[in-house]
Amino acid sequence: MARPRSKGPDPGAEVYSRHAEMCKVFSHPLRLQVLNTLRDKEMSVSDLADRLGVAIGNLSQHLNMMKQRRVVMTRKEGNNVYYRLANAKMLEAFDLIREILFEQMRREGILVREMERGGAPSWRHDSPLR
Repeated sequence: MARPRSKGPDPGAEVYSRHAEMCKVFSHPLRLQVLNTLRDKEMSVSDLADRLGVAIGNLSQHLNMMKQRRVVMTRKEGNNVYYRLANAKMLEAFDLIREILFEQMRREGILVREMERGGAPSWRHDSPLR
């Protein structure tokens, strides 16, 4: 039996691949700090480094990775390079993930308090801990 002919590259696979690459931006705390710091305005590399308390060389590596993934854009003015978010919608994903984390942390706090009081954690179906 003959195999079906390929119709060319699978656009769905390309989207998944790009999605995974973009998600790598969210996989390092410093890159998350950069996203949050650039929330309201563009900043120079040196201003970002000062604000975040990191070495420019280290920060530049992360910014380069973020630029390759089209998460940040640059603008050069004289000797300064300024960075800004390429798309503010990135912050929606950032904020949603943080909301989820805060909810988890609140739930864990409830669990810790219950255990400190000597009680067994509640795992009922209606429990907010589920």
